Amino acid sequence: MLLVIDVGNTNTVLGVFARVAKINTAGDSDETPRYERLVANWRVATSRTSTVDEYGVLFRNLFSMAGLESKGIHGIVISSVVPPLDPVLRQVCERYFNLRPLAIEPGVKTGMPVHYDNPAEVGADRIVNAVAAFEKYGGPCVIVDFGTATTFDCVSAKGEYLGGVICPGIGISADALFERTARLPRVEIRKPARVIGSNTVGSLQSGLYYGYLGLVDGILELLLAELGPETHVLATGGLGPMIGTGSKYIKHVDDFLTLEGLRIIWERNGSARKDSTSPKASSKAEPKAPSPKSKNGGGAPTSSPSRSSR
Repeated sequence: MLLVIDVGNTNTVLGVFARVAKINTAGDSDETPRYERLVANWRVATSRTSTVDEYGVLFRNLFSMAGLESKGIHGIVISSVVPPLDPVLRQVCERYFNLRPLAIEPGVKTGMPVHYDNPAEVGADRIVNAVAAFEKYGGPCVIVDFGTATTFDCVSAKGEYLGGVICPGIGISADALFERTARLPRVEIRKPARVIGSNTVGSLQSGLYYGYLGLVDGILELLLAELGPETHVLATGGLGPMIGTGSKYIKHVDDFLTLEGLRIIWERNGSARKDSTSPKASSKAEPKAPSPKSKNGGGAPTSSPSRSSR
């Protein structure tokens, strides 16, 4: 099985993929089994203060509740926008799974050219989403990831990462409103029954939901004008189902897009997996980062704390 981990500023999402062999018309397996069946997934709070053992116990408990064995994991791949947690999770993988994880960082083969002024500024999760979206839906496409921040990532018809837009997430916007106003209560973010609120709670929910929906559709309208009307638009992230289903431009809501992207990149790095997943691997096997100015798509950049997308 393959363990994929997506570490965001607010939540960490984990998934376990099992191998699936494709069967041809003759009833025989026509290729080596691939990790294509998502058998379990979890969303937990990202804790910057948890120790290696605390994370290890958490992972073991999640596996136990799902009826999975940690010894059944043969590979681990991690995307993170929280740099302080990177060494912690690396030690968790080595201590509790006896594996060295593949981290999405410069030097990792993604198969997607990155046309960004400085590719190292792009959050790893944004590249992972772009890879999965192009693989599943084709291009051009726009991926709207509703996380701590909301990101709009654009992929060309040729499968090139073009860049995108970053704006405050709806949760950040709501927190700012509640903290700066003395008489407005904190409310649940959800789609109200009607636009005109007949009380304070309804008015707040209407403003948050429809105000943010207007922001999303306004940005998408401008992006589609640049990319063309045939562009596929999809949403992912924690609030993707709520906002995405109300948008007039978003046609697909894919809850597991990032997990799929991690799986795809893992498969594309098959030649380096044996070295990258062994805790005893030589340091010479570590991938080398490309020049920051490189735009050949050879690797996915790590994220800068100031550019974290979730």
